[in-house]
Amino acid sequence: MPKPPAVLLPGTGSDDVFVRSVFAGPLAAFGVSARTPAPPAGAAVTQGLLAALNEAAQDRPIVAGGISLGAHLAAEWAVRNPDRCAGLLLAMPAWCGDPGDAPASLAARASADLVDAHGLDGALRHATAGVAPWLAAELDRAWRRHGDGLAVGLRVAAAHPAPALADLARLEVPVGIAACTDDPVHPLGVAHRWAGALPRATLQETTLHALGEDRESLGRAALLGWLRARDR
Repeated sequence: MPKPPAVLLPGTGSDDVFVRSVFAGPLAAFGVSARTPAPPAGAAVTQGLLAALNEAAQDRPIVAGGISLGAHLAAEWAVRNPDRCAGLLLAMPAWCGDPGDAPASLAARASADLVDAHGLDGALRHATAGVAPWLAAELDRAWRRHGDGLAVGLRVAAAHPAPALADLARLEVPVGIAACTDDPVHPLGVAHRWAGALPRATLQETTLHALGEDRESLGRAALLGWLRARDR
């Protein structure tokens, strides 16, 4: 029987290019095809990505997943559609329930303020000053692809609730979670809370340093977690 396809969603202000670089290779090595829908521009970003999961699962269950906001949306969709979800690949979840003052939400709102105050080029100069070259390059490409809808999309993503832990506790599908131990924006403790709430989840730890050297390191961690959870 063919393996279900995986549909992977990008994080806030990111794009399908990055999420594909993380997941496509590891999944292909395991014989799973990866679909990476591009994020809609502006205010449509969250609902548009949820719609992409609905469309992909019309004919058969899928493995859903993503990075940061994409992980939140994949889990939210699975809670609503448990019979259409064959598993979850969740990288770098950023908060539980309402975002409040979660670091990733604060960062997205601050980035939106930069865009409004300085325009895209000025915001990129501020946002990439002093960051690792690989991350600066990712931001430069992805933010430009979001275009005029960037600031609105950042704010919509920053305010979108993640699933509550009680909702995650109802999910019986196997879940692989990957988190970076050196990432203050996506705290490791959040990933541990997600893993503790989900009945069949395995958390694998990696680092941002490894991600900078090898994008697939994050995807491999999530996939390994999923395989181990599936065998539990």
